[in-house]
Amino acid sequence: MAIVKNGNALTTPVQQPGAKISDDGYGLLTATVVWKADDSAALGSVVNRGSTCPINANCAAHRYSITYDALEVATLTVDYVGIDGGATSTDPQITGSQGLTSEHITTHPNFFVTATGLGFSGSPIAGVGASPGTKADPNYEAIPGTNPAEYGGNNGSTFESPKGRTFKGFKKAEFDDFYGKTNYLAPQCSLSGIFYTTSSTIVNDHRNAVGKTSGNGTFAGKKLVPDYMGTSFTISGKNQLLLAQVSFEDFGLLYKVQYELRFNRVGYNASVYAPV
Repeated sequence: MAIVKNGNALTTPVQQPGAKISDDGYGLLTATVVWKADDSAALGSVVNRGSTCPINANCAAHRYSITYDALEVATLTVDYVGIDGGATSTDPQITGSQGLTSEHITTHPNFFVTATGLGFSGSPIAGVGASPGTKADPNYEAIPGTNPAEYGGNNGSTFESPKGRTFKGFKKAEFDDFYGKTNYLAPQCSLSGIFYTTSSTIVNDHRNAVGKTSGNGTFAGKKLVPDYMGTSFTISGKNQLLLAQVSFEDFGLLYKVQYELRFNRVGYNASVYAPV
């Protein structure tokens, strides 16, 4: 029987039907294309990392696999990745958690003076003593029968001196809600997110921003908080968002950046936490 010499010699990889591409909704593109070839020297044209995807120029070859059939024809499955629109990074995909954590009662924003804008009612927890006492210059009254003398404020609160100094605790049993208490449950909000980027500079800029604060949700030039959560995060001149952690993975063509933000309802002191 004569040898059949007609047909494609497949010396150049031929794209097969069924290519697919998907967008994760935040801008990350992933695509898969299958190729056929019969010349191993020609495989590099499609399996080289970074080669352009034939169905979307914003994607590039990331990884591949090859299988050989009985006739040693190679089937190449190439995975491509990219960012929609050719952008440098995707939109952040964020999750949040709101809960309570134990903190010392003296850190309560309503401890000395009424905290405005936070929803508290009634008088301050310990107050600043009798008029004309202020937070900067309290005026606590002596508690009869104490030796050495102690000085009292609201709700059985006890201090070392008329000017406050050391807080000694809540020592009056008639104040059931406060007697012996040292801590309270404070609201705490943490936010975590993921984005992908093609820029190592963006990765390093966010890594260097850990421990810094923002008043608008933007760190290292990238907005990490979606607009539906708000666009302003300041109170009494203090930034309320702190970049608490950044981790990253190198995927060759892309970097996956994971981050965690802490929200503080009373804001972060700029002398302790520098703004971005």
